Amino acid sequence: MDRFENEALYELLRMAVDEGNSPSCLSHRLDSNEWEKLHSECLRQFITGVVYRGVCRLPRDQQPPIELAFQWASEVETIKGQNKLLNAEAARLTELFAAQGRKTAVLKGPANALLYPDSYMRQVGDIDLWVDGGRDSVCTLLKKMGYQISETDFDVFHHFHLYPTNNDISVEVHFRPSFGTWNPFTKKRILCFLEEEIQKVERVDEGFYVPSIKFALAMQLTHIMHHFIGEGVGAKQIVDYYILLKHSSEDDRREITAKLSSFGLLKICGALMWILGNVFGLDRSKMLCEPDEKHGKEMLAVIHEGGNFGYYAQNLLNESSMNMAVRCLKHRWRNIRKFWFAPMDVFCCELDYWGSFIKSIPLRIKLRKFSLWDVYHAK
Repeated sequence: MDRFENEALYELLRMAVDEGNSPSCLSHRLDSNEWEKLHSECLRQFITGVVYRGVCRLPRDQQPPIELAFQWASEVETIKGQNKLLNAEAARLTELFAAQGRKTAVLKGPANALLYPDSYMRQVGDIDLWVDGGRDSVCTLLKKMGYQISETDFDVFHHFHLYPTNNDISVEVHFRPSFGTWNPFTKKRILCFLEEEIQKVERVDEGFYVPSIKFALAMQLTHIMHHFIGEGVGAKQIVDYYILLKHSSEDDRREITAKLSSFGLLKICGALMWILGNVFGLDRSKMLCEPDEKHGKEMLAVIHEGGNFGYYAQNLLNESSMNMAVRCLKHRWRNIRKFWFAPMDVFCCELDYWGSFIKSIPLRIKLRKFSLWDVYHAK
């Protein structure tokens, strides 16, 4: 997208989430081609429902072409239905584990959606459900309840995938509240904080439990850091974090700010604060640290390049015409380019990748797969 289309996207995002404080018109009128490109970017970033809420506030002469408007409205209705399904499944799983005497909490996803101006506007992903008890206990419980544990899950640090699924909804059962960061020294501090804070859950009307805003601020910042280094993040995660900050208290922000350095999150947070200030006009009083323009611009460029979780950048590297060895090297170089952002995390990420590559050789042979992507997505 060009500069005008990016500006229009940012303006629509502000209208969607801050309707009382933002103008309800675009500073630059878009033609039909520009609207098509903006809509495509929303699909890439998984923010179709959020941006549509801003589109609905536009004056008639700035609305998208009628055919696109109808298509967009249909997509939003689908998102609404998916949100209802996810909420119902989260409530069902909560009761299921409660019957086994286990404390649970829904992380991210449906918990974040409840904080939006319209709880059905956020595009859904999977359900991340924390279950108390630790790895071995949760693994034993899942088997007892009739769920399968995939071979690929035994090497995962913080969650199991739930099989079989209900209504084809992907569910990750977390025995740890987060992966943490790639850096093992900061990871230990973060996990200690999150393990303590996850105990403070609250039941919502939808029938499941959610963690505190303070927990979400720390956990989702590590989530952004982890995925940014590993494959990429999209605008969806950035909008989530803006919504969290809008609902946070001064005490929440002060405590997280004090821990940023020890958690190794100060640089990623500075970049994120610059993006939130630039895209949403986030007030400085709600920021966790000083905005970092240099790294913020670099991070925003990665977001636009890769889309949601870097999927589109990864997809370009997965072209069948590309030599497999070349493709692998391009993947690694794409991650190593982020060394400027967090040297230790990038280094540890690479160690983790090659360690997993070697450890999974027997499984690759068994499944007749080469890439780690193929292995960890084999069902």
